[in-house]
Amino acid sequence: MLDHPLPALEDWILLFSNNSLPVLRVTKRRLEEMRENLDAVDVRELARVILQDPIMTVRVLAYIQPMRGRFLQHDITTIGSAILMAGIEPFFHRFENLPTIEEQLHDQDPHALLGVLQVIRRAQRAADYAQDWAIRRQDINMEDVRIAALLHDLAEILVWCFAPRLGLMIHQLQALEPTLRSVDAQKRVLEFTFLDIQLALCGVWHLPELLKTLIDDDHAEQVRVRNVTLAVRLARHSAHGWNDPALPDDYIDIGRLLNVSPATVCRRLGIDVPVQFADQDDADPQP
Repeated sequence: MLDHPLPALEDWILLFSNNSLPVLRVTKRRLEEMRENLDAVDVRELARVILQDPIMTVRVLAYIQPMRGRFLQHDITTIGSAILMAGIEPFFHRFENLPTIEEQLHDQDPHALLGVLQVIRRAQRAADYAQDWAIRRQDINMEDVRIAALLHDLAEILVWCFAPRLGLMIHQLQALEPTLRSVDAQKRVLEFTFLDIQLALCGVWHLPELLKTLIDDDHAEQVRVRNVTLAVRLARHSAHGWNDPALPDDYIDIGRLLNVSPATVCRRLGIDVPVQFADQDDADPQP
């Protein structure tokens, strides 16, 4: 396990590219169950399993991209399409005996496993929010948005997996300095941001340009990028409850995205409407 920052961005890319990326234990177990009866595998159910696991999702996308070059002129951006392109049997042959995050961090500080699982849970929630809003916006390619939200914090997950002490240091810095911006904490410990690492990995793994754009908050003028960014923000700010002072601004921005009031946003999330929005005469469509 790495316990010191690497001097160059390329070194981080080599670290993650030269090692087999671990998946969630539940992902491995579900794939093994499906492998026992390949003839009965439902592609949609298999895709649902994969789309709950950020690392498994990126492994599948990276695996399929070289095939795309031989058969198709356009990028493959959905997991179902990737499975069909690979074929059920070759897919399961490629992804057998997978390492797991739980095994990899078994001998590390228990807080490391807790830390990475919290980030993954946050990514899952962001993906759910992003997909729900994409459907409400009638985005016909909503899985692109879901995957982008799921992978938005992939580099943070990988740092926890391969350099858990550094992940803990970043976490502790933010706990000690609540006003410290997360990117500043990342630079202080790693000398790079998670986004720096992530965009470089997207290039090395030849991930679709669309996903690279959707993951990059710098393209926030695009409505689909805002969809992803706001989903990630909401998942981050609500990770420890619904009392974060940044949440009211999130409700306002989400309301603008969906063309509804902040009060309706709260109702759709199933939470109490904050006092500042309580007197709204909400004429928005209800869920």
